[in-house]
Amino acid sequence: MIDSFILYALAAGILVAVAAGPLGCFLVWRRMAYFGDTVAHSALMGVALGFAFGTTSPVVMIIVCAAVALFLLVLQRDRSLSSDTLLGILAHSALSIGLIMIALQESVRQNMMFYLIGDILAIDAVDIYRLSAMCLAVLVIMALIWRDLLSSTVHEDLARVEGVPVMRTKVIYMLLIASLVALSLKVTGVLLVTALMIIPAAGARNLARTPGIMVALAVAIGVLSVTSGVVISSNWDVPTGPAIVLSATLVFVLTRILYLKRA
Repeated sequence: MIDSFILYALAAGILVAVAAGPLGCFLVWRRMAYFGDTVAHSALMGVALGFAFGTTSPVVMIIVCAAVALFLLVLQRDRSLSSDTLLGILAHSALSIGLIMIALQESVRQNMMFYLIGDILAIDAVDIYRLSAMCLAVLVIMALIWRDLLSSTVHEDLARVEGVPVMRTKVIYMLLIASLVALSLKVTGVLLVTALMIIPAAGARNLARTPGIMVALAVAIGVLSVTSGVVISSNWDVPTGPAIVLSATLVFVLTRILYLKRA
């Protein structure tokens, strides 16, 4: 018999992987991997604010992550600084602010490792319901904005000329990432949550020839990585989040080898 907490961990990880697949593909296509890190780091600030207000609700984290994402969108209008520079400044500033705010709260300090690398084995039924709703919402909304988001990713100026609501689509996409990061914090933690979006998508890119196939492969690699990570963690007593990311990295290496051989 498999323990219930293992089943919860598998279910939570698979739900996050399914939602992270399509979002991660666009992060890779748009070369915005640093954006995911920035939003993830800001989640720690949301955690600190939540404890300051006496709540553990993920709503506070979602609001903070969304605010940072939208703030970045405003800053990107200043062409004098590159996006990489802005992302680096925001990411490290948000992480530093979050760490300082948590350090000032005695009751939170002892749980720092939980927030940094997650604890998927502590997932309960309420978390599963939240992640299921998040996964369904991400898939439905991504299906609705797929064509517009893909068009603006291929050529933003041309998409704007063709009447695509580029800014609205970009805002929706950023809010989806913010929600995923906030709700999946318990699965992989602040430092690793972006990896579950980027690494499977990068591995899928080595094998896929079309956007649709790449998304499907990214989801499959994410699910495989979660399953392998949970098995490794339960058998060898290692942190589950890092084990999931390491599994995804190994799959990426294998797909890269296949890509080089095919090339």
